[in-house]
Amino acid sequence: MTALTLLAADGATRAVALNEAPAFRKPRGPLASRIAYAAAHVVPKAWADNTPGEPAEIDWDATLAFRHHVWSWGLGVADAMDTAQRNMGLDAAATRELITRSAAEAASVGASVVVGVNTDHLASPDASLDEIVDAYKLQLHHAEDAGAGAVLMASRHLARAAQSADDYRRVYGEVLAAAGAPVVLHWLGTAFDPALAGYFTSTELSTSDSYVDAAAGTLLDIIEQAPEKVSGVKMSLLDADAEISVRRRLPETARMFTGDDFHYVGLIEGDPSAGSGQARSHSDALLGAFAAVAPNASAAIQALDAGDADGYRAVLGPTEELSRQVFAAPTYYYKTGVAFLSWLNGHQPAFQMVGGLHAARSLPHLSRIVELANGSGSLERPELAAARWHSLLTLNGVAVGTAAVEEASALTEVTA
Repeated sequence: MTALTLLAADGATRAVALNEAPAFRKPRGPLASRIAYAAAHVVPKAWADNTPGEPAEIDWDATLAFRHHVWSWGLGVADAMDTAQRNMGLDAAATRELITRSAAEAASVGASVVVGVNTDHLASPDASLDEIVDAYKLQLHHAEDAGAGAVLMASRHLARAAQSADDYRRVYGEVLAAAGAPVVLHWLGTAFDPALAGYFTSTELSTSDSYVDAAAGTLLDIIEQAPEKVSGVKMSLLDADAEISVRRRLPETARMFTGDDFHYVGLIEGDPSAGSGQARSHSDALLGAFAAVAPNASAAIQALDAGDADGYRAVLGPTEELSRQVFAAPTYYYKTGVAFLSWLNGHQPAFQMVGGLHAARSLPHLSRIVELANGSGSLERPELAAARWHSLLTLNGVAVGTAAVEEASALTEVTA
């Protein structure tokens, strides 16, 4: 197949050339210059009741195979995070099983995995601070017992219950005291979850110009109270300047893991003039975007390992526009784009998501993802990706070329 059919917002179609997959090579050893986690999604059974409000029925073979795909490129997996549809379809029972299974798979191949720890198993949206502490501890101990590292996620319950920064200091202080190993703290912005307005401060400050500075102060206070219990911070504000500011203020014991899917290329590269001996000159990565472009991310970090900053930018730079499309507003629907690319690249048999979220993006939006993935070298199996995309267009009544239809029919049943 030599062409891709693309769909515009007005229904018009056009054809572009289908590019070959880049000749990326898997690393022979651990990636050295940066720590990078891809926040992985879950794959449901295609025949399950994948409709809003129904419990998640996970295709464990496909879900765990995707994690092995990420590990094979030298990246770690961040599991049971918002990418896996926490608070958007992944129920408590499925979350616990995902953590147990993912940690066991990681141990079987000597790979790295961290998992989200939250309070989302609480039935009521209202909870006292004591109940929130206990909920965090319950999930923390489950993660630790499974053998996984912990990412202490932002809690909707805490955002609702906290009246001041002191409430955040108290809750985090008590949870950190119970941690058996250092954890990563997560600061998730309202673009990803509007329910987290005012996090680390108060709802009243959430729209204030001083909010980020005040929240950063609380976060740094929490780390200062127990530096031995915090290995890093994942910032997901989509604000590169704020991340750099906090990164510079972190103690040497804590890394900055960028969760900025709009600006990760420059944040991960950091300040080339700072020198490798200076602390906090770059961010490491814990990104949903890296689940969509794991081979590109690996190849780029391998280039950094070799001292080739130009090669790093050449490989990873083009993926940032793709990521911006995947994470376009409303940003919390980015998970649809991650699963869509997984399907295009042959990592799951169907474009299905828990809770019916595969319907959260329009065909023109998905078409732009196809176009940018093709242009950035993010289609791992271009012929399969084109066939699957054309089959989706045809299913929805969009005409594609005769040759494309015939090849789509021949390749639709192909899986990884």
